[in-house]
Amino acid sequence: MSPQQHDLQCPCCSGAWPRRRFLAAAAAWAAMPALAHAQSSAANVPSIAYESVPDPVRLPVDQYFGECSGVAVNSHGHVFVLSRGNTSGPAYGAAAAQLFEFAPDGRFVREIGQHLYAWSFAHTVKIDRHDHIWVTDKGSDMVIKFTPQGRVEMVFGRKQEAADEETAPLKHPNPPLPAEPGRFRQVTDVAWDSDDNAYISDGYINSRVAKVDKDGNWLKSWGDRGTGPGQFHTPHSIAVDAQNRVYVADRSNRRIQVFDTDGQFLRQFTIDVPVPPGARPAIGNIPDEAALAAGTFAPGSPWAICISPGPNPVLYSADAWPGRIYKLTLDGQLLGVLGQSGKQLKQFGWIHQMACPAENVLYVAELLNWRVQKLVLRA
Repeated sequence: MSPQQHDLQCPCCSGAWPRRRFLAAAAAWAAMPALAHAQSSAANVPSIAYESVPDPVRLPVDQYFGECSGVAVNSHGHVFVLSRGNTSGPAYGAAAAQLFEFAPDGRFVREIGQHLYAWSFAHTVKIDRHDHIWVTDKGSDMVIKFTPQGRVEMVFGRKQEAADEETAPLKHPNPPLPAEPGRFRQVTDVAWDSDDNAYISDGYINSRVAKVDKDGNWLKSWGDRGTGPGQFHTPHSIAVDAQNRVYVADRSNRRIQVFDTDGQFLRQFTIDVPVPPGARPAIGNIPDEAALAAGTFAPGSPWAICISPGPNPVLYSADAWPGRIYKLTLDGQLLGVLGQSGKQLKQFGWIHQMACPAENVLYVAELLNWRVQKLVLRA
């Protein structure tokens, strides 16, 4: 089920409920201390000029991407793309995940993890500061850590047993069932602090952030389903800055929340930029009131976030409607905006993950257009 179908059809997201939830969220935000809630909006939003580099990655002949759900860059400039390709099985419940590595010039290097037990439905790929490769798989509820050489080093979570007669797509009860240490339900992303603790966003069913240490020991988790500070509805993307502040893209709540490494809420911000006249969605109808209230397809709702390195870091956030990328300070102040929905270069079809190896360089992985773009922003 697509995010849009889920938000419009799921009992916890459809009909009058999302409107009540949206209004409750608005009331919760308004009741919070003024210093804890920033709003990124502007009457005249700066437009950022940028280019899209043609063919930034090149697959071998007769090999193809599926939906590109993830992209990451290591310390040597190698690009890793996670794709929902090589699909086997029926349209519903297929296994769809491949991980590819490319050289800095876009040349194909290798496929990592062929026939991996965890491959089910690709979600994100990230590279830590030691060049270990981490993949989150929404379908198997697992997080896999690979060595730089591409060998499995650590696994988190557990896939359902194929032999169990109750193995089936996970339900979305509201409220969700209690989360368990070490297990995930439709896990989404991972990031690390300076001590190599990993923070895992979990996810479409569980509504929390999990913390594990560098040895893989489960330390804690925080959050549950809701709209208040420290609560989540689809924590979809996660990043950690140089001061070890944890940024969570709380997608269906249309906000980015910020925490310390113990899970203490620090602040949150939303992105509120008017939709330009004539804007069209990448697919489907223009979101109606119910879809906007559900949050996922509201303008500014964060599908993907990343933080650039260096002495002057910035945060990038991407939405699905109207299909833009926003550049912000780490305090949530809007610096500029770029892009729109579409199929041409410099246009986007549901950006699912971004990598920002430099302040003015972005790699974006798109679901609908089955591709990765490399964007070079003009300062």
